[in-house]
Amino acid sequence: MNIVIYIAIVLISIGSFLAFMRFVKGPTAADRAIALDTLSVIGIAGLVLLGYLFQRYIYIDLALVYAVLGFIGTIVIARYIEKAL
Repeated sequence: MNIVIYIAIVLISIGSFLAFMRFVKGPTAADRAIALDTLSVIGIAGLVLLGYLFQRYIYIDLALVYAVLGFIGTIVIARYIEKAL
């Protein structure tokens, strides 16, 4: 494997750890919602990286579906926090 792949794996790991800590410690619901959205984006990046590593392009399709569902979920959470739902 290339050194760039190792760097991407380390960055995804560090980013997911930091976002999870913000999700756990977040003082407000908005902080937790943003951390959850960040974890979703990091998960999408991980799926794309796995698709590249294993040469299985179904992971990229799965990442696209997960991105759409994550976006809709973020909108629903934001509307709920604003009490507009």
